[in-house]
Amino acid sequence: MNNRVVITGLGVCAPNGVTISEFTHSLKNGISGIRFQQELDDLAFGCHIAGKPQVTDAHKQEYFTPLQLRALNSTGIVYGVIAGVDAWKDAKLPIENNTSPDWDNGIIFGTGILGVDQFRESIHLIDAKNTRRLGSTSVMQTMASGISAYLGGILGCGNQVTTNSSACTTGTEGILMAYERIKLGKAKIILTGSCSDSGPYVWGGFDAMRILPRTYNDNPTKASRPMSASATGFVAGSGAGALVLESLESALERGVPIYAEVLGGAVNSGGQRGEGTMTAPNSEAVQRCIIAAVIDANIEAATIDVINGHLTATAKDALEIENWSKALGRKGGDFPYINSFKGIFGHCLAAAGSIEAVASIMQFKENLVFGNINCEDLHPEITSLIAPQKIPLQTITHSPEIIAKASFGFGDVNACTIFKRFSN
Repeated sequence: MNNRVVITGLGVCAPNGVTISEFTHSLKNGISGIRFQQELDDLAFGCHIAGKPQVTDAHKQEYFTPLQLRALNSTGIVYGVIAGVDAWKDAKLPIENNTSPDWDNGIIFGTGILGVDQFRESIHLIDAKNTRRLGSTSVMQTMASGISAYLGGILGCGNQVTTNSSACTTGTEGILMAYERIKLGKAKIILTGSCSDSGPYVWGGFDAMRILPRTYNDNPTKASRPMSASATGFVAGSGAGALVLESLESALERGVPIYAEVLGGAVNSGGQRGEGTMTAPNSEAVQRCIIAAVIDANIEAATIDVINGHLTATAKDALEIENWSKALGRKGGDFPYINSFKGIFGHCLAAAGSIEAVASIMQFKENLVFGNINCEDLHPEITSLIAPQKIPLQTITHSPEIIAKASFGFGDVNACTIFKRFSN
């Protein structure tokens, strides 16, 4: 089998918007979702800001019953269910309480750490010898596959229902896992995405590593500065993104709108060898991943007109641009347009790849390239490699044909996906 695979549904729960319309408005206009977080100040963090979705109780009630909400203490599951259900509905797929599952539909929904607040509560109860008070949902909320299991039950999926976890590459990797399963004819429709919990117990380790910006606590919207000469570290974020991938045959049969086609991609690891470490990329591996993605997608590197990079606002941003330039054999004014959405909503960790993929794909629909914020002072090592006009500081009118989306994560792991404007 060699099915063509398309995207028919999108959903998001992000710091800059918890609906696709809010999210897109923010991206078009460069409106930041990074805010001061009082709890981080109270806990004596160095960095008091983060990107956290603004989900109201009324919004939660649209997705969960009162009974479910009373016991629910996992922000990642909340974000993932909102994004996943919205993507499913966006693809015009029904949510029915049938007696039999749909054997052709599946879920691959990733996470890094899930239910950390529930873990904390559980530990305190166990240490206090109150194990019986843990409740019946504590296991579901704290197992990594809790999010895919939760969505699988809501949607009644009978195909593969699983969770992947690969640090910052999780969401991008999940798209490729879903793509390959549908391409091989093992499923017709797969909901894929990823989520990340909010809060100090997720972000504390990064604060301890001193890789979060500490001088912007009074100016949160300026803190995340990808590709900037004055970048001082990434801003932690959280949330979820979700995409419905579907065989072209199924999508045409259902007569639903198509956002884009997935042409292919690649995943690999630098093995933490050479310059690669737990936290630093092996440049050869990054370049190999990009080259392999181009080959797998059966395109020429010259046809990529937009890149959405990983670009976290650290000292490695210039190295990432260099790796893209070498892998694609393009530099100066010949380089594609490139953007990083982390300036707007921070680094959403395991959710980063899926949220950023949703944003990337919306550029096809809007016929725009969303602008980069907070990098008016582009890093000189970057401008020595590519033309500054290829890093738009505001949203520009452009109809992308092929977009490359990449994520590079802790553990020296890489993923790159190639999306194409759909044409039958």
